[in-house]
Amino acid sequence: MQPSSNLRAPLARSTLLKMGARIGVIIALSTLFSYLHMLHTLRTESLERMEQSVVKRGEHEQAIFLLAEDNHALFKKTLKERIRELQQHEEEVGARFDRLFVRQSDGTVRTPPETTDGTRMIQAFIPARVSLDIGFRTRFLAVYDVLSWYAPAFHIRFSTTYVTFPEGAIAGFWPMLPTWVQELPRDFSVAAYEDFPLALPENNPQRRTAWTGIFKEVVSNLWLTSVTTPVDLDGRHIASVGHDVLLDELMTRTINDHLPGAYNLLFRDDGQLIAHPELKLEGTTSAYDILSNTGQPEVAARLLGSAGKAAHLRAIFERVKGRQPGQTLLELPEYGEYVAVTRLRGPGWNLATVLPEHVVSQPALLAARYVLLLGILSLLLELVIMYQVLRRQITQPLHAFIQATDKVAAGDFQVVLDTARRDELGQLAQAFRLMADEVQRREADLRQANEGLEQHVEERTRELKDVHLQLVQTARRAGMAEIATNVLHNVGNVLNSVYTSAQMAKERMSGMRLEHVGRVAHLIQEHQEDLSTFFTQDGRGRHLMPFLDKLGQSLVEDRQEVVSLLDDVGRYTEHIGDIVKVQQNYARIPRVHEQVSLPGLLEDALRINFAGLVRHQVKVQRDIAPLPPVMTDKHKTLMILVNLVSNAKYAMDVVAPSERLLTVRLEEVGERVRISIHDNGMGIAPEMLTRIFQYGFTTREEGHGFGLHSSAIAAQEMDGSLTVHSDGPGRGATFTLELPFIPVAARLSSGGGC
Repeated sequence: MQPSSNLRAPLARSTLLKMGARIGVIIALSTLFSYLHMLHTLRTESLERMEQSVVKRGEHEQAIFLLAEDNHALFKKTLKERIRELQQHEEEVGARFDRLFVRQSDGTVRTPPETTDGTRMIQAFIPARVSLDIGFRTRFLAVYDVLSWYAPAFHIRFSTTYVTFPEGAIAGFWPMLPTWVQELPRDFSVAAYEDFPLALPENNPQRRTAWTGIFKEVVSNLWLTSVTTPVDLDGRHIASVGHDVLLDELMTRTINDHLPGAYNLLFRDDGQLIAHPELKLEGTTSAYDILSNTGQPEVAARLLGSAGKAAHLRAIFERVKGRQPGQTLLELPEYGEYVAVTRLRGPGWNLATVLPEHVVSQPALLAARYVLLLGILSLLLELVIMYQVLRRQITQPLHAFIQATDKVAAGDFQVVLDTARRDELGQLAQAFRLMADEVQRREADLRQANEGLEQHVEERTRELKDVHLQLVQTARRAGMAEIATNVLHNVGNVLNSVYTSAQMAKERMSGMRLEHVGRVAHLIQEHQEDLSTFFTQDGRGRHLMPFLDKLGQSLVEDRQEVVSLLDDVGRYTEHIGDIVKVQQNYARIPRVHEQVSLPGLLEDALRINFAGLVRHQVKVQRDIAPLPPVMTDKHKTLMILVNLVSNAKYAMDVVAPSERLLTVRLEEVGERVRISIHDNGMGIAPEMLTRIFQYGFTTREEGHGFGLHSSAIAAQEMDGSLTVHSDGPGRGATFTLELPFIPVAARLSSGGGC
């Protein structure tokens, strides 16, 4: 055996050398591939992180600008409404204008300093040349009122809120300088500021919100930008609302808050630089211009540090300007940099993050070095371990393991292995022993689990039945809640008409001149002994009989009107009961159709809403074809029509009372009956048309979103449809109900009945 042992040693060494060489090549190749893979992965992850960071940061930074535009939209809407309100009370405008504003000795009109607290109140300046006619006074007073309402609240985020006029006047809220109006010179002109021409129609035909460049405010010594929004009324430019937005925090965040190894830039499309880590703005009041200042080395060196940095900045600017639409990630190979850019909505500024290539490649190279070092150490350790293992006799232990495996496979778990060894084979033997015991235990558990499986299945089935029952009960409660909501909504519409008819009957009863009957009776009783003389010779007696005749006619007319109103109350009350029955029938079989006169039913719907239509000053135009009676569900149809007329009435609140018109049309189209309810009210936006019939959706603050939903369902249950059409906001809307045209004669001839 000794010679065999001597031959085994060089064979082991030769095997180890060959395996070591092969593993070394593998480690070298894996290190190279790892470096390339990590470089690609790190580059991809870094660029994705940079792109996501700049987009997310842009969404955050643009919030203040979007808030300014939202403020202007609210301010503009309220200002127009306030002007129209004051136009209705022009007699009060002049007196109030004279109380708030005083003409100074220099001819200008300003807020008086003795009654104005500039830290809390609005200040105003009107040049001497402005004509103070009633139109200008109305606009200026409306601006003063709306500024008083909103400007203090806007001051939380914006340093100033002001309104300029095409005539050159200005009103605003600037608590940081409470005496600014008194300090303005007589010849002060708002046209000298950049934001004034941005709102003029010739410079801004789209009438959009416009942003100025950045500037340093001399009083507060802070960097600002101004935003202005033109306000037009009846096609004429009447004013411009503006904000001053503080930029110091934005500029500081842009410079200091950046990704590791990267830096941020902020600039406008015209080349105005807003933020840069090397930009020095101390001692200057104007911003750095990337386009013009690049060719001025002394300016570039003073503001950016060197002309080379100015050229570098110009290259980034040109690359960003030349990018494709929607492109966010850019390369700058001449400088070995990546640029991620996004636009800030509102001013349209470009927020860019610049990441040098070496920031990405250095971690990959460092990681590759660690991989190579660890690979070499692993190779040496592996060779030592393999050499120790090959030197020892492992054939017998492996053979014992093979025999033990065969016994376990045959179902004999009583195996004997050498578990006393302190090496891997001893651990393997212990693990094999534990495995055999575990296999034996699991077989016993499996038999026990099979025995209890049927019991578990039964318990699970019972649980599923309980859950199903709970779901059914929940669905039933939800359905009951929806039915109750529909009942309340529809009954509420009819109760309004009941209340109105009852009030009109009460007023008519109160107005009946019954006291005149008592007076006549008292007069006749006084002259009962000489009635003939009283009726023929006395002046009061001669007029008594004609008076009694007119009084009787008046009482009869009042009685007929009161009876008519009470009949309406009875009919409305009957409709309430029918509404409840309709909702109850939602959970049952469809209601049996009955003979219905659609023209009369349409008149009933208008009559139910009569009081509301009169109160809202709505004129009704009818185009009702004289159709024969049809077979349909009377009360479902009436419920739908009442809802449509009621909704149309509220939709016209935004229209002037003299222009409110409700058009009702009934016509036969093929084998269908079409009922159209058209209003010239607020209209419906295109994105709302697909949601108008959804449960709970409403465009009115006090609405519930139940009426149109239940009406659409009721139309489907009658084999009909309920649709809506609108050309957009302010263009009105048309709701169309289509039902099957089933004349009574055709229904009876087919064997149907009521």
